Amino acid sequence: MIRLLGPGSRLCDGYRRREILRIGGLGLLGGLGLPDLARGGVGPTAAPLTAGNAFGKAKSCIVLFLMGGPPQHSTWDPKPDAPAEVRGDFGPIATTVPGLSISELLPHTAKVADKLCLLRAVSTGDNAHSSSGYYMLTGQPHQPKNFENANPGPPNDAPVIGALLGTLGQSDAPLPPTVTLPMRIFNTDGSVWPGQDAGLLGRAADPWLLNARLSPEGYRIQEIDLPADLDPTRLGERMGLLDRIERGLDASPSDTVDPFDEHSRRAFDLLQSSGSRRAFDLAQEPEAVRTRYGETPFGQGVLLARRLVEAGVRLVQVNWYRGPDEPPANPCWDSHVAESSRLKDVLVPPTDLAFSALIEDLDHRGMLDETLVVCMAEFGRSPRLDANGGRGHWGSVFSVALAGGGIKGGQVFGSSDEIGAYPRDGLVRPEDLTATLFHCLGYAPHSEYLDPLGRPHPVSRGEVIHSIL
Repeated sequence: MIRLLGPGSRLCDGYRRREILRIGGLGLLGGLGLPDLARGGVGPTAAPLTAGNAFGKAKSCIVLFLMGGPPQHSTWDPKPDAPAEVRGDFGPIATTVPGLSISELLPHTAKVADKLCLLRAVSTGDNAHSSSGYYMLTGQPHQPKNFENANPGPPNDAPVIGALLGTLGQSDAPLPPTVTLPMRIFNTDGSVWPGQDAGLLGRAADPWLLNARLSPEGYRIQEIDLPADLDPTRLGERMGLLDRIERGLDASPSDTVDPFDEHSRRAFDLLQSSGSRRAFDLAQEPEAVRTRYGETPFGQGVLLARRLVEAGVRLVQVNWYRGPDEPPANPCWDSHVAESSRLKDVLVPPTDLAFSALIEDLDHRGMLDETLVVCMAEFGRSPRLDANGGRGHWGSVFSVALAGGGIKGGQVFGSSDEIGAYPRDGLVRPEDLTATLFHCLGYAPHSEYLDPLGRPHPVSRGEVIHSIL
């Protein structure tokens, strides 16, 4: 994924001497550590998707990814009549939709249930975080399934949804087409999950990764935080110096230069454009709005996602990431121990606040009909609590919440059995979800895109869930 000012990556990935010197020259911009951006520009780009006859109501998409796997029983699919070891410590709560209940841990979301569509029979059949996550993020099953601590690379190199969408309708605007924040999702060993980049499309199509953090000074984005002493004049001077160095180095033709130049130009345009940079500035929001989303890393990231799609970004993925304070036995939503306290004290309240605020905010601004919102994870949790008061990984059935973008609100599609263990009806595979998302965004699932070698690939191998539109 492309990073503007983030930590540097390797400079020995087979670049020519000119590329290495060029990347080094970007350091002249002071704080502009752009080696990953340069990496995004080396290599061919894919041909655009061919749009077919599709629904096409959504102009943008926000994906909230709850890494670790929330228990369906204590979120979207409560089982109040099941035994205690199945239903857990939390009961259902009524919503604005008659007959529709969700967990009592989601009181704010219950008030916007008329805008939601709950898919209660989603299944990957994969109980490993990284391989099941790959399936959810790309719509293609990992080979093999149940492969924990999987890493990117063939044959598991399908592009993430945002990378496909980012190949469409590219403009000269400095804002990137797709963004991921506040960091990548990674395995227990620190390696990155597959399915988060452009895969076989090539690095030029990677979503932009924005490393963001909540600090006492506010929600800071490392990539666009210029040093305090670097004013626009000095930035322009350094860009001019870089341009002179670049022209001196490019005495001979090179087929690897143009893509990099385009990406670096967009990066510089972003840094110089006060309007574009303003989209990243949460201080522009009233304090009441920032508070409504929740003064948490996740809440402020969701607010930033709304600002970015409002400014023209097509897809923003906000990850619930594994921060430094996460307990080793229970990182993120991976609640193997003391699930009830984790859900009540740490996990659900920030999610309830941010998700409901996003739906209300988009609706208030008249953006909900054109913004598709997806709240999902890599899988759910096992039907019964164990001796540690936790649940195991469970890809057999779990829930996904959708809103906006042409999705009909106030409904449930599919159901799980009486203990939330397996689908009963309305089975949805990840490829069906991606087919539906692209359909809502205006691209027929049977459309094809070309990889850098000219080979055609379908956007999705699933079926659109027409009944929820």
